[in-house]
Amino acid sequence: EIPEKERTSVHRSLVTNTAKEMTCFSDFPFPESCPNYMHHSMMLEYLKDYAKHFHLLDCIQFKTVVYSIRKHPDFTSTGQWVVHTEANGQRASAVFDAVMICSGHYAEVNEPLHSFPGLENFKGHYMHSWEYREPKGLEGKMVLVVGIGNTGGDIAVEVSHTAAKVFLSTRNGAWVMSRISNGWPHDMVFQTRFFNSLQRLLPASITNKFFANKFNKWFNHKNYGLIPINSSLSCVILNDTLPSYILCGLVVVKPNVKKFTESSAIFEDGTVEENIDVVIFTTGYTASFLFLEESVRNVCKSSTFLYKQIFPPHLQKPTLAFIGYILPMGSVLPAAELQARWVTRVFNGSSKLPPVDRMMNEIAKQKKMLLKKNISSTEKESSPFVHYMDEIAVCIGVKPNVPLLFLRDPKLALEVFFGPCTSYQYRLCGPGKWEKARNAILTQWDRVLKPLKTRVIDNSSKHTTSSFWKKIFSLSTFLGAAIILYMYHV
Repeated sequence: EIPEKERTSVHRSLVTNTAKEMTCFSDFPFPESCPNYMHHSMMLEYLKDYAKHFHLLDCIQFKTVVYSIRKHPDFTSTGQWVVHTEANGQRASAVFDAVMICSGHYAEVNEPLHSFPGLENFKGHYMHSWEYREPKGLEGKMVLVVGIGNTGGDIAVEVSHTAAKVFLSTRNGAWVMSRISNGWPHDMVFQTRFFNSLQRLLPASITNKFFANKFNKWFNHKNYGLIPINSSLSCVILNDTLPSYILCGLVVVKPNVKKFTESSAIFEDGTVEENIDVVIFTTGYTASFLFLEESVRNVCKSSTFLYKQIFPPHLQKPTLAFIGYILPMGSVLPAAELQARWVTRVFNGSSKLPPVDRMMNEIAKQKKMLLKKNISSTEKESSPFVHYMDEIAVCIGVKPNVPLLFLRDPKLALEVFFGPCTSYQYRLCGPGKWEKARNAILTQWDRVLKPLKTRVIDNSSKHTTSSFWKKIFSLSTFLGAAIILYMYHV
């Protein structure tokens, strides 16, 4: 079936690319039996369970379209909004004290028609990945997948099971990572305060070189035609099987499409692939807020125009906020939850935003930093996960004090600093403190292993060393390598 317009969709085989411990809400861990990376249907069940557990279902008005949000005539004094809705063909309006926009980046398809000359003359079938469900109907077809984000890599691999041939076109290339790092979920290994501190201390050229070398240890990206332009780390995707499919010839990597003819694709290197039957564009999405009045909408074209990527800075009253309108280098769920915790405190007056000039200065600094990276302020830019989480946590007063933890609770402090920066860390102190947060942190590796223990092995203790010391050794190795690279660079 074709999904409804202006609603997000996923293909049937989609599996998460962030581990369950890095994805869950801060006071509601996944069941320990859940796999570390799960099918999207399990993710949906988790969200339903969360809503039931916290009695949210009675507060949600389903099957209702919001088609207009306008400032109340007395907005300057009240900060209120008039929200116009439609349900079952009936329109209604209501006044709200505050509004959160939670539609994110993935509501409106980035149409490819105007980006690829000749596409209007193409006689085959083309679609956006938003329409893709499964490879059924593509048996024996010549398929071109355009775009090498996570979706492009996943679809290219899946379609190659039944298609005659699959071409994967990329403009910039990408570093490809596996979900597994030394047997552990990759984000639990790398999304740590230790790594975050190291990356912020060392020059970007050093950390970029280190990670490029690490990526190339799995396979040489240049040999596979995947190495990004300028070897940039801005494009990293997760795909456990793409390299082997390229090696087996099931997926053929091509440069960017220059133009289409009636039956072929001409690429920027001058090569031509004839008899293309189907083109699948994984060209992403554009954020759209047509329901907002124009004066507000124009300020929200990019999250970089917003204070902390959340608040429009120019409003007389801070009663409008954007939740999940970010691209963290990690799971969006805990980041969005932390945003919501701060926003609700701003709405009820428990937290105050800085003066407008301070917010505007910070936004200007962010735009200047993007320009140094040759990124326009309207382009999507990923935010470092740990850094962004801590930035919002400071605004709420829930960032863990690691030095103090080392004095009071060394065991917990070691896991907080060297272990994965899971959302539980932001429930250890401050508003919304959760009494089970400490235990959730100290048992997170047990929940990683639980779904893997499906075959009992005798004398398992002989096969297992302390995971803590393994991590310390890995971190020491990383630090040593980074220092050596830095000395070499200097």
